[in-house]
Amino acid sequence: MANEKEFSIELKQDVAKGSYSNLAIITHSHSEFIIDFATMLPGLPKPEVGNRIIMTPEHAKRLFLALQDNINKYESQHGQITLGGEPKATFPMGGFGGGAKS
Repeated sequence: MANEKEFSIELKQDVAKGSYSNLAIITHSHSEFIIDFATMLPGLPKPEVGNRIIMTPEHAKRLFLALQDNINKYESQHGQITLGGEPKATFPMGGFGGGAKS
């Protein structure tokens, strides 16, 4: 796109390894969205938060649109992503407070 500026990013080796998450807990205030990426594993009493990302509502919307675009591209190449069971977007988290799961 003509309006996009080129930039480079630094990806440190410890970050490049990534971390696994099968649960996202999303909360928000007027000025930010907070996404806690956690891992729920058998035998662990509670999900463990591995990463917390804090962003403005505008950046959260940009992330949503980018994910939507990438999911559409993925599904056009590999087929529909199906969700097992009945989808739930929100559920009680006890000590974690309310939030959305993905």
